[in-house]
Amino acid sequence: MTYLYETIPLRTGDKPRHYEIQQGMNDAPLSRHPETGEPIRRVILGGWGVFTGKSKGDSGQGGCDCGPGGCG
Repeated sequence: MTYLYETIPLRTGDKPRHYEIQQGMNDAPLSRHPETGEPIRRVILGGWGVFTGKSKGDSGQGGCDCGPGGCG
C-alpha cells in the first residue's frame, strides 16, 4: 500500500513536506524517513464512506462519473 507521510516541523512556521511511501498493510507506521532520517508521521486520510448525495459538477451518473450504475 502507499501511505502519505509528512515531516514534523522542528521550528514554528516551517511547513511539512509530504512523501508517499510504500509499506505493507501490517507494517508499523514509520517515525523517520527511510532515506533522510527526518522525523515523519503518517497522515490519516478519510476512509471508505457511502456517497448518497450529489456534489458540485455531478453529472447525475451515480455521483462519481463512472456510469449510470456508479462505480461498482
